Amino acid sequence: MNAAASPHDCVLGVHQLDISYGNVKAVQGVSLRLQAGTITTVIGPNGAGKTTLLSAIMGLLASDGEVSYFGQSLSGLDVESRVEMGLRLVPEKRELFSTMSVEDNLIMGAYTLYKSGFRDMPTSLEHVFQRFPRLKERRAQMAGTLSGGERAMLVLGRALMGQPKVLLLDEPSLGLAPLIVKDIFRIITDLKNSGVSILLVEQNARAALHVSSYAYVLETGQVVLEGPSEQLADNPAVMATYLGGSQAKHKGQTDVKNSHL
Repeated sequence: MNAAASPHDCVLGVHQLDISYGNVKAVQGVSLRLQAGTITTVIGPNGAGKTTLLSAIMGLLASDGEVSYFGQSLSGLDVESRVEMGLRLVPEKRELFSTMSVEDNLIMGAYTLYKSGFRDMPTSLEHVFQRFPRLKERRAQMAGTLSGGERAMLVLGRALMGQPKVLLLDEPSLGLAPLIVKDIFRIITDLKNSGVSILLVEQNARAALHVSSYAYVLETGQVVLEGPSEQLADNPAVMATYLGGSQAKHKGQTDVKNSHL
């Protein structure tokens, strides 16, 4: 945990989480914390268990261990209950209602709020369109005809329609052109600045470490490194494996393996 942060600022806590597929443990003993109004990132190679971790936090997969949200245990709560509490997952696959318009896809994101009595849909839509002008231009277009970058914007916009307190973002830059990636990370930073707390799973380690304040490295289902993002970005092992850097350039730097810094 960031030493400067109070335990009371923790909006999402994961303690000793184990997730298995049959007899195979995909995630083992993972613990992490997300502080209020910050971006925490989880980086790691393909197959490390990053998406599995987010799915379990959201209640999509069974797990052992503890997940807490604003200090309240989520044990026994289904996905819908977690959504109603303000927890939202933006999945890697960017699943949309392809035969529905952009605007209708966005409206579907506010379904839980609508059930609880919320009726100011035009204002919510306008807020999303301000963040994503391209979606406003294509509000009547079928979602299935959008480009990859537009689809990424739409799934993020749809999540924002639910007015989340915590966003779980799974590989938001996956498969996107560099200019679109830059836009997506700018929007993620803007969301953090507006008060949304974000747990970001990302293979683009350089971009993830740049926008986040704290980071975890997940390999083969276990946290092998953690610390402030700036320090991990300068760590020789992280540079060599994830940033394309050279350990030789950084001899003498302290290894942060298994440290809480």
